[in-house]
Amino acid sequence: MFLTISTTGTPERPATDLGFLLHKHPDKAQTFSTSHGTAHVFYPEASAERCTAALLLEVDPVALVRRGKGKGRGGAPDAALAQYVNDRPYAASSLLSVAMTTVFKSALRGVCAALPERAEAPLPLRIEVPAMPARGGAELVRKLFGPLGWTSVDARPVALDEQFPEWGDSRYVQLVLEGDLRLSDALRQLYVLLPVLDDAKHYWVAPDEVDKLLRAGEGWLAEHPEQKLITSRYLSRRWGLTRQAMERLELVRLAEADDLEVEAVDNAVDETTDTEDRPVPLAVQRRDAILEALRAAGASRVLDLGCGQGQLVQALLKDVRFTEIVGVDVSVRALTIAGRRLKLDRMGERQAARVRLMQGSLTYTDKRLTGYDAAVLSEVIEHLDLPRLPALEYAVFGSARPQTVIVTTPNVEYNVRWETLPAGHVRHGDHRFEWTREEFRGWATGVAERDGYSVAFVPVGPDDPEVGPPTQMAVFTRNDTRNDSKSDTGNDTTNDSGSKRDTDSRNNTTNDTTGTEKEAKAA
Repeated sequence: MFLTISTTGTPERPATDLGFLLHKHPDKAQTFSTSHGTAHVFYPEASAERCTAALLLEVDPVALVRRGKGKGRGGAPDAALAQYVNDRPYAASSLLSVAMTTVFKSALRGVCAALPERAEAPLPLRIEVPAMPARGGAELVRKLFGPLGWTSVDARPVALDEQFPEWGDSRYVQLVLEGDLRLSDALRQLYVLLPVLDDAKHYWVAPDEVDKLLRAGEGWLAEHPEQKLITSRYLSRRWGLTRQAMERLELVRLAEADDLEVEAVDNAVDETTDTEDRPVPLAVQRRDAILEALRAAGASRVLDLGCGQGQLVQALLKDVRFTEIVGVDVSVRALTIAGRRLKLDRMGERQAARVRLMQGSLTYTDKRLTGYDAAVLSEVIEHLDLPRLPALEYAVFGSARPQTVIVTTPNVEYNVRWETLPAGHVRHGDHRFEWTREEFRGWATGVAERDGYSVAFVPVGPDDPEVGPPTQMAVFTRNDTRNDSKSDTGNDTTNDSGSKRDTDSRNNTTNDTTGTEKEAKAA
């Protein structure tokens, strides 16, 4: 991965001043460790007339896999060969942006105690990136860099194979930027736009990325015609963060238009007198109810079956009484997102020993799920076809048989209270059904009787006197006096339970993961 920065000068203002601005001496070759490899800074040429600084990033493929998205200790399973065979070591991406913050930290901030006036003045710059991914092609590269003051933006597509021109161009370009800009401005533009063009960050995008974007985009992003695209891609299309960044950029734009500070524009709310109660989201109320039930049951080893994107697993990790937490989902994509949310690649050893994510289908018996204190099926059953519920029942209540099982599901009667939900529609497009309170109680009571559990019902959310709560929760407690001869401790993840009541439904149950247990939890 390679980047060069060149400038020209005169005897009075020598080009070698670039060394002062970058805080790297032209006569030295320096090496820096980064989280994914080694960065080298050297000067192929250094004279008063012309000076070029080069940044070479050598990516460690093993470190890339270990510290990549969703990987690391307890990382989500992902058998994709792309972990090992990819363009990361060769094409400029977010890896290079992160290396720039390590190597050129002061230059990015425009700080130079030796030559402060040179740091504030535009320089004749030429920046070259030999290979850069460009999702959107050379035209998008010109749209992004063109409005930023560069005299020339040369983005030449790289052919897939020069010997076979009929194959066309690859998604890579050779980029050359020329113009008079402050060095710090040029570096900050590259820091933002390299990962935007690649559109595939190598790390989990946390809320603090909004602040990083606004700092790097100061002075140019608020007025950029492609602001929305840049913001969305930089924040990995996380809608909430993108909206937050766009709102703050609009404040910056308004403040600049009126020559005011942002604080002077954003002063409509006095936080000291804001006493309005904000409603607690239903998803939060549901997690709180589940945590309360688990604590009341005295559970310490917990299964989150159909864990989706890991919200409940994250909440469980915050309570030290839960010593072992296992998230299970059929969707590899959901597990990958959960791994990012939990920051498994950066988690300490002690914390990492408490959590594990694994792929599995809840309609198949799985000996890995036996021996736990509690299992949670939060907003899961409604994602299954009704004929598959007996198989799930046996896998959880008949085979795994935790001491406590908590099941939550929407109350369809409450749907009339959602003003934005059209009549007759379910709350999520992937819901196969939604039950009334009577239907849910009938199913749960039957499960308890068949499998040797007692069951209690708990409302979650505001309990409307006419239609009940938005979420209904059943807490199953195992009766230890039951003869447990039906428990299956045989083959791992098989669909043969030996139970006559499940035979017909299991014959229709295949390992078809098109209807995932829960790829994303409904709000």
